[in-house]
Amino acid sequence: MEHVTTVVVGAGHAGLAASHFLSARSIDHVVLERGEIANSWRHERWDSLRLLTPNRQSRLPGRPYDGPDPDGYMTAGETAEFVERFAKTAAAPVRTGVNVTSVRRTAAGDGYDVTTSDGPIRCRALVIASGACNRPVVPAFADALPPSVEQRTSFDYRAPGDLPDGGVLVVGASATGVQLASELHRSGRPVTLAVGEHVRLPRTYRGRDVLWWMEASGVWDQRYDEMDDLSRARRLPSPQLVGTPDRATLDLNALTSAGVELVGRWAALRDGEALFSGGLRNVASLADLKMERLLGTFDEWGEAAGHDAAFPPERFEPTAVPATARLRLDLRSGAIRTVVWATGYRPDYDWLHVPVVDAKGRLVHEGGVVASPGLYALGLPVLRRRKSTFIHGIEDDAREVIAHLAAHLTGRDD
Repeated sequence: MEHVTTVVVGAGHAGLAASHFLSARSIDHVVLERGEIANSWRHERWDSLRLLTPNRQSRLPGRPYDGPDPDGYMTAGETAEFVERFAKTAAAPVRTGVNVTSVRRTAAGDGYDVTTSDGPIRCRALVIASGACNRPVVPAFADALPPSVEQRTSFDYRAPGDLPDGGVLVVGASATGVQLASELHRSGRPVTLAVGEHVRLPRTYRGRDVLWWMEASGVWDQRYDEMDDLSRARRLPSPQLVGTPDRATLDLNALTSAGVELVGRWAALRDGEALFSGGLRNVASLADLKMERLLGTFDEWGEAAGHDAAFPPERFEPTAVPATARLRLDLRSGAIRTVVWATGYRPDYDWLHVPVVDAKGRLVHEGGVVASPGLYALGLPVLRRRKSTFIHGIEDDAREVIAHLAAHLTGRDD
C-alpha cells in the first residue's frame, strides 16, 4: 500500500489550489483525477458556454489573467486550458485517469484508506475537491414523461442541432436555464421556460460589469460565519447572467421580448400533463426586490468610495409576467418534443464511506472543515465566502483550509 501525507480528490481549480498551498507548506501529497485536468470543463459543458465572470476575475494563486481581453468571458475550452497551465506552472503532482472508488477511516482512526483504480493509498488527511456539480438533479416524475418527449440535462446537452425539431420546455431559470432557453429560441424552436426561484442581475451596472461591483463592494467577501441563513445562501441558484461580447443582460424580460413563453415552476405531472405553479408573479417580484436591494448596497458603497458620478445609479423595469400564464401543458400533443432539465446539480459522494453526508446528500462541514478529523472540502457553494465557487474565489478558501489541515497534521487543532 502506498503512503502519502495528504490525498486531494479532483484536479479542477479547487484541487489544484489545494495542491499549491500544500506545496508551499512542503506537505507531501498527490492529486487524483478520474479524467483529465479540468475534466468537467472539457467534457460536461455545452458548446456555447462561457464563464459568468469577466476574464479579469479569472485568477488562481500566483496566476492572474494575462490575456488580451480582460473584459471578455472565457469559453469552457479556454477555462480548461487556463486551469491546465496553472497545474503545469505549479508542478502539481496530478495523477490523471485514476478513479477514487472508496474512502474509509483507517482501523486505528489516524487517517484514511483510499481505494483507487490504480491501487490503495493510505493518508493522514484528505481534501475533497471533486466539485459540487457532479450529477444533475431532476424531479422524480421525470421517469413518467411520455416516451415521445426526449429528455436532456445540461450535462448531455451540447447544441440545438442535437435536439429533435419542435418545441422545447426548459425547466429552471438560473444562469443555465436562461442561457439554454435563449440559445434554443434563436435556433428557431418554440421555447417555454418553467421559472422557479432565481437571482436576477443586470450584466452591467453604472458602467461596470455587475460582478466587478460584487467584488469591489465586498459583497463577495462576506464570510460564511457572518451570514444569518447560511443554509439558504448555499442553496441559492446562480444569477441570470451570460457572457457575451456585447455584455447583454439576459433576464426574463429579455426572453419574453424575444418570444420565449414563461410559465411557473413545474410542480407535478399528471396523465401526461405538466402542471405549473401559479406563483410566477410572486417569484419574479421577489427576484426584482432582491436585485433592487443589492443595487442599493452597491450605490451606498459607491458613494462612500467616490465612484465616478458620471455613471449615476440605475433602476430597471420590473419583470413583465404574463397576465394569464398557462398552468398546464399537454406533453402528449406533440407541441413539446424535448424537455431540457436545468434544475441544478448535486455532488457525488457515493465513494465516501465516512458518516459526514446528511440525509439530503450534503457534506457536513464548517467552512470546509468536515466533521471527521483530517477531512476537508473545497469548491462548494459559500464554503467560506460568497465567492467560493468562482475561480477567483478559491485562493482565500484554499489558503485557510490548508492552514487548518497543516495544524491538524502537527496536532495543533486537537
